[in-house]
Amino acid sequence: MNEITLSVKEEHLETVLTILDNLKAGLIHKVQTNTQKKSKVTHYKPKMKKVIYEEESGTNDVQGKYASVATYKQRLQNQK
Repeated sequence: MNEITLSVKEEHLETVLTILDNLKAGLIHKVQTNTQKKSKVTHYKPKMKKVIYEEESGTNDVQGKYASVATYKQRLQNQK
């Protein structure tokens, strides 16, 4: 197995470790550092668990904040 050695300043260590941790699964076998400091592991967690499909977003979104011109005019008519 091949090895790559990196020299990183202390202030950039957490950023580099985060980048290495977020690479494709199985791409890196093991990451070692010579410091005892444990880096924070933060994973992205979306606020919504719902999958947003393309036909429900953008100009097709009838309930969203930004609507098409026709949808906006129709909303104004319905509010009166």
